Amino acid sequence: MKESVRIFRFTVVGTLNALITALVVWLMMHIHEQDYLLANVVAYIVAQIHNFIWSKYWIFPLDTDAKKNSIWHQILFFVCAFVMAYTAQFLFLLLLVEVFHCNEYLAQFLGLFVYGAVNFIANRRITFR
Repeated sequence: MKESVRIFRFTVVGTLNALITALVVWLMMHIHEQDYLLANVVAYIVAQIHNFIWSKYWIFPLDTDAKKNSIWHQILFFVCAFVMAYTAQFLFLLLLVEVFHCNEYLAQFLGLFVYGAVNFIANRRITFR
């Protein structure tokens, strides 16, 4: 598959993940009056479940004969990629909100781009190779 097609698919799924994340953040912060940090953690976990399925079968599909990693290895590597991407995003979120006093909703939105970049690179190079 061409890398441009893969990036397009990643963008489509990433957009859906961003919508899921934004919805969960909004529900938790606005409706349930939860802290922005808890809302962030829960939203990313929910979106990751969605993300793994689409990543495995549509963004980074592998021929079963050419597959280097079993499903369990892929799950483990996917979780590791998530932890790396989420950590980068979470630190960025804290920096924006706590140091630069950025609006919590805007900071959540901007963090999606940090998360997306790290997540794509890690999954492309490690999880689904």
